[in-house]
Amino acid sequence: MDTPPPLDLDELDLADALARSWDLDVGQLRYIPKGFGSYHWFTETPAHRYFLTVDDLATKPWLGGTPDSTFEGLQAAYDSALALHRQANLTFVVAPIPQLGGGTALRLSERYALTVFPFMDGEPGVWGDPIARNDGQQLLRRLAELHRSTPAAASRAPRHGLVLPGRAVLEAALDDLDRPWTGGPFSEPARRQLAKHAAAVHEWMIAFDHLAGLVKKAGGEQVITHGKPHPGNLIYADDGVLLVDWDTVGLAPPERDLWMFDDGSPNVLAPYTEASGRMVDDTAISLFRLAWTLSDIAAFMALFRSDHGRHRGAEKSLRALTDSLVGALTTRPYGPR
Repeated sequence: MDTPPPLDLDELDLADALARSWDLDVGQLRYIPKGFGSYHWFTETPAHRYFLTVDDLATKPWLGGTPDSTFEGLQAAYDSALALHRQANLTFVVAPIPQLGGGTALRLSERYALTVFPFMDGEPGVWGDPIARNDGQQLLRRLAELHRSTPAAASRAPRHGLVLPGRAVLEAALDDLDRPWTGGPFSEPARRQLAKHAAAVHEWMIAFDHLAGLVKKAGGEQVITHGKPHPGNLIYADDGVLLVDWDTVGLAPPERDLWMFDDGSPNVLAPYTEASGRMVDDTAISLFRLAWTLSDIAAFMALFRSDHGRHRGAEKSLRALTDSLVGALTTRPYGPR
């Protein structure tokens, strides 16, 4: 998403936070207009380069229902990524740089939190692009290594389990379709889109509950998962595929990371099963494919029912909402080609 920086956040405040909490005397901040629910800048010192992420606590319903609980969930997620990088020695986990006091995320205001990451050399992946076969196979093996590293982060990781992220936000939106939404210029178009497809969304939620019941009854193991290992969260570096964007990390069945690689090809998940020793549960694959669509819709509801402006990123989000409502359940865009 090509999203402009928030109008209620001053770059001088970012520079001050970097100096105060990370002891970084940085040069110019260069805004990077990419992402959804987060804002990014590049900066550097004479010795190092950094990637700054400012998370919008109003648009991450999978982490919490209020800004305070969302910030707590964000801290737990980034702390987990740091533990995976340091304690489990997973070098492909691009983890945050802790503050002087040890925390990974700094609360800037009621709505925003700052996290600092190392800037990684390599070619960033692009959302929606296919993953080359060799890269996809390596990524599946790295996901197996991630899942085996659960003990390093289990004590602090969020527990996503079989719960639909953002369910309360989505249910609130479905219950509020009979009156205008006033968050911003795209609130009403979003309300009309959801109203048009409300019956289908209700059916998907019933299907989610049914599938979740089956997966729970099967009693499979929960592991530490990334949550969104798609091309937009990859960096193709000299030493292999790196994983970024760890605000969705959490304990869940392994299929939470695997469903998007299941493109229907025979043995497409073989690199994972060989590296992990686990068989993949097809019911769980279906569950998390459905959860992806519903949680995306919930995240868009959080955006469009909150204060937002008219910009290209919001326009793209509205189109993405429409795509999710119309037919995203049938797409399989991420299998290794």
